[in-house]
Amino acid sequence: MRKFILKRLCTLIPVLIVVSILVFLMVHVMPGDPARIMAGDTATEQDVEKIRVAYGFDRPLYEQYFRYISKALRGDFGTSFRTGRPVAQEIAIRFPNTMLLAVAAIVISIVFGIGIGLISATKRNSIFDSVSMVLALVGLSIPPFYLGLMLMLIFCVILKWLPITAEVSFVGMILPSLTLSARSLATIARMTRSSMLEVMSQDYILTAKAQGFNSRKIIFSHALKNAMNSIVTVAGIQFGTLLGGSVITEKVYGWPGLGELVITAIKARDFPVVQTTILVIAVSFVAVNLFVDVLYVLINPRIKYV
Repeated sequence: MRKFILKRLCTLIPVLIVVSILVFLMVHVMPGDPARIMAGDTATEQDVEKIRVAYGFDRPLYEQYFRYISKALRGDFGTSFRTGRPVAQEIAIRFPNTMLLAVAAIVISIVFGIGIGLISATKRNSIFDSVSMVLALVGLSIPPFYLGLMLMLIFCVILKWLPITAEVSFVGMILPSLTLSARSLATIARMTRSSMLEVMSQDYILTAKAQGFNSRKIIFSHALKNAMNSIVTVAGIQFGTLLGGSVITEKVYGWPGLGELVITAIKARDFPVVQTTILVIAVSFVAVNLFVDVLYVLINPRIKYV
């Protein structure tokens, strides 16, 4: 196990390097001169040039990249152009909120997704199966910003049950987590259903049924256990996607997380915050994938890593 983890970490290093390069280049091709933004509208050309030299904006891109990476490896991600505070401090304030929202959304997705998929598979072609799969298709298709606005209209404006703006509290995160979980819930439900149907058609399941084993035991002890590998894969990918895909949801509800931070930074051309935020999200996604790979062997010890 330890050897496998070290091997996976070594293979992830090139991925993170490529991601950091792409993020760096993407941010620096954005329109707008960061030196002029920092100097302000009333600054002279001499003032702008001094800032450009002080922050290294006059150097070639490859020099700026290596300078950024060398500082990042020491924990120095620069200073926000907009607030003047260290970027690491900005990220540290917002990241727990995004993680809290993503964890709440994935818990909702896993609990209800597996439950709905399991019932649909055991009651194939029933009314519940048809309705749940149609709703899952709707959940995959509906845009998060539209779903968020509709939930706010119903529960905040019409019924007045919940606050219209998100607060970092149990009540305040209900609507954002439901909005964020819609696509993941639908994906996990569909995957659970298809995986269960595939496993339920296997010979050993049919043999167990023929021998008169308890149907509940067959479903939970044999079928679901063998279908979990696919479900865990999808759930892990969805959790990584939730960390990066919460941008729109956080902006709709005003949730103080990385998504809201990166949108504000993009509008202000705050390059250090933008590239560091995207890099943190990418690293989080990679870490989740590594965790899922390790989780495979815990769920199914028959899997051997090489």
